[in-house]
Amino acid sequence: MPKKTANSRLVFSTDGGRLCPQCHRKLADCVCGKAAPAYMGDGIARIRRETKGRGGKAVTVIDGLPVAPDALKSLAKKLKHRCGVGGAVKNGVIEIQGDQRDTCKAALEAEGYTCKLSGG
Repeated sequence: MPKKTANSRLVFSTDGGRLCPQCHRKLADCVCGKAAPAYMGDGIARIRRETKGRGGKAVTVIDGLPVAPDALKSLAKKLKHRCGVGGAVKNGVIEIQGDQRDTCKAALEAEGYTCKLSGG
């Protein structure tokens, strides 16, 4: 068995399975709990417009936000109120009805998030 060095960080072990990306413990022993963000990524919120599978209606999709699921719901509520439309949170992604990219970008930047408009 090889020696562990002081600066090595265990990423995966067949002994216990996957590790938490924040606290670096086994997922069963994770201390982050539900407060951990579902997706960390690079910390840049990507805002795009989608129409596929929605009967031609446009939807603004925001993903890549490094926030906990509870905070994601409250942030979605603020964005929906700011845009004056409906929306939903699905699988860690905020969906806002209509083409609201500019309004959402301004609101997220006011909250302190880094944003990019992606897509065409």
